[in-house]
Amino acid sequence: MDTAISYVDALFTVYVLVLLIRILLSWVPFAPIRSFWRAVVQFFYDSTDWYLGFWRRIIPPVGPLDLSPIVGLIVLYIVRVLVINLLQSS
Repeated sequence: MDTAISYVDALFTVYVLVLLIRILLSWVPFAPIRSFWRAVVQFFYDSTDWYLGFWRRIIPPVGPLDLSPIVGLIVLYIVRVLVINLLQSS
C-alpha cells in the first residue's frame, strides 16, 4: 500500500509543479519563439487550463489579480491530504 500512497503523492506533486510553472509563465510576456518552446509552453497551458478555468468561473478576477491559481493550489493540497489519509486508513 505504501507504493500506491507514494505514487498518488507523486502525481499530486507533479501537477502542483506544472501548475506553478504555468503561473510563472503567465508573468512572462510571449514573443515569437521557436516551435519547440511554443509546444512546451502550450503543454503547460493545456494541462492546467481546465483546472484553472473551473476556479475562474467560480471566482472572478479582482481587478488585475487572478485569484484562481491560489484557490486551485489550496484546494489541490486539501484534496491531496484527504486522498492520502484515505489510502493510509485502508
